[in-house]
Amino acid sequence: MIYKTKSNFQNHPYHLVSPSPWPIYTSSALFTVTTTGVLSMHGFLFVGYLLFIALFNLIASMTLWFRDVISEGTKYNIFYNDLLLKITRVISKETINQALNNRNDIYKNISNDQLGYYLAGLLEGDGHISIPALGNTILNRILNPRIVFTSHINNLQLYAYIQSQLGGIGRFQCNGNNIRYIIGDIKGIKLIINLLHNKLRTPKNITFNELIKFINKKYNFSFKESILDESNLLNNSWFAGFVEADGNFYIKTTKYKPKSETRIRSTSESISLRFRLDQRLYDKPTCSTMLPIMKEITKCFLCNLSKYKTKSGEILSVSITSINKLNVIVEYFDIYNLLGIKYNDFIDWKEVYKMFINKEHLTVEGKDKIKLIKSNMNSRIIT
Repeated sequence: MIYKTKSNFQNHPYHLVSPSPWPIYTSSALFTVTTTGVLSMHGFLFVGYLLFIALFNLIASMTLWFRDVISEGTKYNIFYNDLLLKITRVISKETINQALNNRNDIYKNISNDQLGYYLAGLLEGDGHISIPALGNTILNRILNPRIVFTSHINNLQLYAYIQSQLGGIGRFQCNGNNIRYIIGDIKGIKLIINLLHNKLRTPKNITFNELIKFINKKYNFSFKESILDESNLLNNSWFAGFVEADGNFYIKTTKYKPKSETRIRSTSESISLRFRLDQRLYDKPTCSTMLPIMKEITKCFLCNLSKYKTKSGEILSVSITSINKLNVIVEYFDIYNLLGIKYNDFIDWKEVYKMFINKEHLTVEGKDKIKLIKSNMNSRIIT
């Protein structure tokens, strides 16, 4: 069970079970029990003593084997929490390269600094950091910390692009309609720490600092603690990454409905625009509130913050409908592009916004065009 040689860090981000001697020991003990049992039934002398020893060895080997199985389940339940024991499959390099080669024109080379801000927002919205136990374990195996981004399969092109910008680090998993971009090797962890350092704005910065402490202590690195970013969020790509994870662009159309027996008043035909951003009230790993960052967002866009309850807990929601306030949204995303599937929604939404500015939404032709645009939203995806 003990490796004769091992490096300070695994060369791969996978969790592999250590070689176990107990299957062959147990098989040998079972063979001995069977042999001595048969011999004792045929009256061979002193075979009963050998049968007793064989039974003792069988019980001992099974006990030690079950001990390791229990240890595996209790010490490394982090993998149960991360993968939820669902069937996953690895996305091939050919699929990744095809997604990268077919990328949309929105993908452009951005500076490492702005990429770091974007990834920080994306991680705080759609990612998590897994940190294993520090020190020697019962089974004496080395566990890697992992940074995991989770998204819809239609966002594969985005993460293929991110991987290319990060020098090819990380790997992909697919589970149904979800993909995971997992960074768990020493090179990738160090690169992500350097990129995201001092760029996080939510309680995930606490977990990020725990990752830094883990890396520094176990692998003798000297990363400094990450300070919570309190700069204007409209001056970098952080908000773009955060919206990529949790924001939405809506076009609402209401049909004319006359007065009836069940309707006291008639409903006039109307069209409205909305930008909405939802986030859990509490960050589960740290049990810290997300209220400060959501209040900061409302301050930047001069809007209100609401709260509602779901089965998974309380949700904070930022909603903007005023055309004048939506102008700030448009100006921001014209500078700091969305890079995933929500980019196309923004382009459609922005076109309708311009029609509102030009009063085209008041004409019959304009209303018909807006309805057509709305019907195509979420269908022009990047794949």
